[in-house]
Amino acid sequence: MNEANPIVTEADLHAYADGQLGETARTRIEAYLADNPDEAAMVAKWQTQNTGIRSLFSGYEKAKDTDPLLVMPRRTVSSERKRWAIAASALVVFALGAVSGHYGPALLEKPELQLASSETLPKQAETAFTVYAAEVRHPVEVFANEEVHLATWLGKRLAIENLKIPNLQPLGFKLVGGRLVPVDGRPGAMFMYENQAGERLTVLVGRNKENRTTSFRFASSGNLETFYWIDGELGYAVTGEISRETLRGVAEECYRQFPS
Repeated sequence: MNEANPIVTEADLHAYADGQLGETARTRIEAYLADNPDEAAMVAKWQTQNTGIRSLFSGYEKAKDTDPLLVMPRRTVSSERKRWAIAASALVVFALGAVSGHYGPALLEKPELQLASSETLPKQAETAFTVYAAEVRHPVEVFANEEVHLATWLGKRLAIENLKIPNLQPLGFKLVGGRLVPVDGRPGAMFMYENQAGERLTVLVGRNKENRTTSFRFASSGNLETFYWIDGELGYAVTGEISRETLRGVAEECYRQFPS
């Protein structure tokens, strides 16, 4: 590449596929794709997958009385609309994750939304799962029969008023209990669940005032899978040695139940 046509990275191609580029950058990428048919075919495949994913999950959309405001100037966006925007980004991430095996959202978001602290979350979630999920007698500090106490205790340590422990029984996972764990050197919460087959998963919650909201991200280490996201100051990670589809369903359910 010469100076007039600088190097095009994979991140640039992902951003183009998801409509994240301005006019100048988009024109540059289109010129590059015109000269590189293999990359153009790959980008076209991504765009087709994105369309299919959005169509598949279109049933999650809900009509609201405020919909006419979509065509009118407005200065603010409601919390509910922000959450749906994040969820929509997550669907694209899932599709790209299956193709690239990378942390999809890191390729989709603008640089100012990428946080070093968020990248530590999946590794800490994996470590917590590895250490505690194999325990037979002491997997947690407080068991499910003291769920109210567990939520109150961990809520105070994380400065979360009325901390809600996700109910995953409709998905086949019963709460085992939880414990206090360090997340980025601060108090964090870990909840453990188990299904009838004895398979366990953990939900990690940590607070960091430097966080910025991100869409879902995916990390994999051997047989261990993690879906994680940042919502305001809070980071969440769902980890388990279960199928990616099952874990994704659990992550989506946790996202719906945790407060914004």
